[in-house]
Amino acid sequence: MKKKTSVFSNGLIWFGAGVSIAEIITGTYIASLGFTRGIAAIVLGHIIGGVMMFAAGLIGGRTGKSAMETVKMSFGENGGRFFSLLNVMQLVGWTAIMIYDGALAANGIISAGHWLWAIVIGALILVWLMIGITNLGKVNTVAMSALFILSLILFKVIFFGNGTAAGVAPDGMTFGAAVELSVAMPLSWLPLISDYTREAAKPVQATFTSVAVYGIVSIFMYTIGMGAVIYTGEYDIAKIMIGTGLGIAGLLIVIFSTVTTTFLDAYSAGVSSVSIWGKINEKWAAITVAVIGTICAILFPMDDITGFLYLIGSVFAPMIAIQVADYYIMKKPSSERSSANVRNLIIWVIGFVLYRILMHVDMVIGNTLPDMIITVLICLAAGKLLPESK
Repeated sequence: MKKKTSVFSNGLIWFGAGVSIAEIITGTYIASLGFTRGIAAIVLGHIIGGVMMFAAGLIGGRTGKSAMETVKMSFGENGGRFFSLLNVMQLVGWTAIMIYDGALAANGIISAGHWLWAIVIGALILVWLMIGITNLGKVNTVAMSALFILSLILFKVIFFGNGTAAGVAPDGMTFGAAVELSVAMPLSWLPLISDYTREAAKPVQATFTSVAVYGIVSIFMYTIGMGAVIYTGEYDIAKIMIGTGLGIAGLLIVIFSTVTTTFLDAYSAGVSSVSIWGKINEKWAAITVAVIGTICAILFPMDDITGFLYLIGSVFAPMIAIQVADYYIMKKPSSERSSANVRNLIIWVIGFVLYRILMHVDMVIGNTLPDMIITVLICLAAGKLLPESK
């Protein structure tokens, strides 16, 4: 019998996903709102994203299917392959971005060359991949304990040091835009979470724990980024760590937070690759993605990821909305044996276009939630008025 993951191990995995330099950097963008409004936007965004993340993860936990295999339940075999391809592409992008950010921050603490730090981080990700998701227990426990302590130290230095609010000038960031940036991170995990909950011995508890742990830690990291700007006036997290004396400790935070997060991206890219073509070896596909991501991190600049985050939202928000409507509300039979569910694919295109339109409309709750609600309503209406297309 295949070894199942415990609730605790799932929590550790998603703790590692939340402790991320990318989350800190995204938090810095929200600083212009001020602390109170910024915290409100961060929490609201994570609640919206967390609910959708739980809905997606529970489908995989209950069915025992990977994230992209659950997509086939709503979009058919070829429809699922289409989203698997998009998911692999975004995961290659995430792998490269995470390694790039981690290497840049590490080089800011100890200057040894951006390319060298990218190779070090990439090599450690390969070690995590070779150990495997079901055998990471003790390694992850040690790594997460160290990261937790170091993150608390960083939080204390920023918020309880000798600094005072630096009076950050407003940059035009609206509350709704800040909510959307906060939704974006949990939303980016929607096409991945079932890759881990499918292995859980207790799917409901493991999914809830995964989302709760990730949400709390992600909010914490966003707050560190936002607070760093408000209380030090500095956007470069490496300079903050150096200025506050977090030399080696800061380096460890940067490297291991990057590894534990990016490992999930590479691993899920391997899982999604199998959904495209069943003969692909999952582990070697993941290793290939990690290598490609490392090379891209060395060769290409990736300093502004907001456009990338919004693109992910426009692709995957309507996708999971359709899955939620199918699985939870209409409880309709699976379409995975069909070639493609044309009706749902058309609804997804409508949801994608609608998201891009809503990006230009400033709403307090952001544009992900309205897009998903409208997409669900279209699904329900189509289910009543139109015959199933296969």
